[in-house]
Amino acid sequence: MSDTLYSWQNALRGNLGGSGDPEDELPLRSELFSAAQMAAHGKHLAARHRLSKRGGPDRLLSRLAENAEVIAGTCGELTAAIKAGRQITPASEWLLDNFYLIEEQIRTARRHLPKNYSKQLPRLANEEAEGNPRVYQIALEIMAHGDGRVDPESLSRFVDAYQELAPLKLGELWAIPIMLRIALIENLRRVAARVYENRTQRDRANTWADQMSETAEKNPSDLILLVADMARSGQPMNSAFVAELARRLQGQSSSLTLALQWVTTRLADVGLTIEQQIQAEIQQQAADQVTISNSIGSLRFLGTMDWREFVETMSAVEQTLRCDPADTYGKMDFATRDNYRHIIEQLAKRSSYTEVQVAEQALELAQANREPARGGLDMRT
Repeated sequence: MSDTLYSWQNALRGNLGGSGDPEDELPLRSELFSAAQMAAHGKHLAARHRLSKRGGPDRLLSRLAENAEVIAGTCGELTAAIKAGRQITPASEWLLDNFYLIEEQIRTARRHLPKNYSKQLPRLANEEAEGNPRVYQIALEIMAHGDGRVDPESLSRFVDAYQELAPLKLGELWAIPIMLRIALIENLRRVAARVYENRTQRDRANTWADQMSETAEKNPSDLILLVADMARSGQPMNSAFVAELARRLQGQSSSLTLALQWVTTRLADVGLTIEQQIQAEIQQQAADQVTISNSIGSLRFLGTMDWREFVETMSAVEQTLRCDPADTYGKMDFATRDNYRHIIEQLAKRSSYTEVQVAEQALELAQANREPARGGLDMRT
């Protein structure tokens, strides 16, 4: 096995928090929310989130590199499976067919996420997300409650409601598209890891099925020894393995029922049946296909969204500056307005005031120091 293959297989066990808990690697799926429910959830999270006063390591870039390895490795395995004449699942086909787009999005994420970029963003102190940039956690929540689907209305209503209690900084608003992209890639990695694991389990089932079919044909009396070997192997009776083994053995030689009887007994010990595992596998494959499809669609959406308009619409600083009584600010072009906001952002970083407070003081000073006829927020005069 090559070093590269070892590398990405080891990456399958990693996670952003570093716990190594398999539960941390499941696809990020939560209750599906409507746009109205997204807004309510945004407000709920804003009330719960606590910001950390400490910095932390920039884990997003290293995690992105791991995700790229896992997705590429899985697609490599799927390509090899097809060349070997093996069937792949619909979810696997979606992943493979859109690998070029995922690679492109990973390159975009790396380009827009320079080293230490996330260190400049406010981080959470909440135990379940400690050290994560707040805006990344927001992106994960939006993505999870849409099963990978991100749409303009749900996104805007979530962020707008969140800011009713906790206004986001300008840098966080501008970071939303890159954080959504990273969150979607994170979830695609998780689905890819499961696709790879299920591919492995089906391969094991096929290996046992091949041996059992050959033994049943040539020397049926030895089949019991082969079933005993499978029992000693410690093979988990997960849905992918059971479904594939049942597909291969059901309706074949009567002597092969011995193996299925043993599987039935093993499953009964934990309150399951072969049919239940088959249905669980069908449902999991369908769910994975939907998640991949939604995530691919969302990655495309991120490239077409007008993020300048989004930031200006969502920005509390922007809304404050547009209160300029002479409407001078509102008549400026985007580049000039952005320059004003950038100056306010820098002033806030160097003071104890928030960005909105700096913007409010700028308006007050403009009103106090300009003649009534000339009033307005125009630093160029």
